[in-house]
Amino acid sequence: MQAAEEWIPIWEPDMTPTGRTALKAEAHRNGWWHPTVHIWCFDAARNVLVQRRSASKKTFPGLWDVSVAGHVSAGEEIVDAALREIQEEVGYEAKAGDLKLLGIFPERNQHPGGIEDYEFHHCFTLEMPLPHPQLTPETGEVDALAWVQLLTLTQETLGLTAPGKYVPHDPEYYGAVFREIRQRTVL
Repeated sequence: MQAAEEWIPIWEPDMTPTGRTALKAEAHRNGWWHPTVHIWCFDAARNVLVQRRSASKKTFPGLWDVSVAGHVSAGEEIVDAALREIQEEVGYEAKAGDLKLLGIFPERNQHPGGIEDYEFHHCFTLEMPLPHPQLTPETGEVDALAWVQLLTLTQETLGLTAPGKYVPHDPEYYGAVFREIRQRTVL
C-alpha cells in the first residue's frame, strides 16, 4: 500500500511562509521553496549516524546521507517534524530539549523526472547515548544505518576518499555540522 501524498507549507525564497500549502509532488514539480528537517545524530566518541537512502527513492537513491531527514508537514512545527522524523526513520524517541538547531541551509537541486527540489533544511544535532540504542531503519525510506567516525565522514563527504558515496551538500553545510560535533565532543 502506498502512503498518502504529503501536504507541505510553501515558503518564499527569503524564508517567509506564504500561508499556502501544496502536495509535495506539486511543490517539487514547480520548484516551490519549502521547509525540511535534517537531524545529525552523534555520540560522545565522535561517531556519526548515517543512513543509506532507499534505492527506490526518486532523489539520490542508494546514497548515504544525514542521519534523519524529512519534510515538514502543513501545520506542523519544525521541532515536531524533527521529532516525528526521528521516530519514523530510525525508531528513536527523542525529546525537543535533546535537539540543538545549527541553522537553516537553503538548497536547490534538479533531479531526473522534472523534480525541482528547493528546500530550507532546518539542521539539528542530537547526541545519542553510549552504548547506542537499538535503531530500526524505516522500510521503503532507509536501506541501512551505520555509525561512522567523524574524521572518516569528513573525508568521505568532501570527496577525498569516497567520491559519489554521499548526497552532495554544500561544504559550508557539512562544515557547520562537523564543527558542532567536534565542539560538543571532547576526546
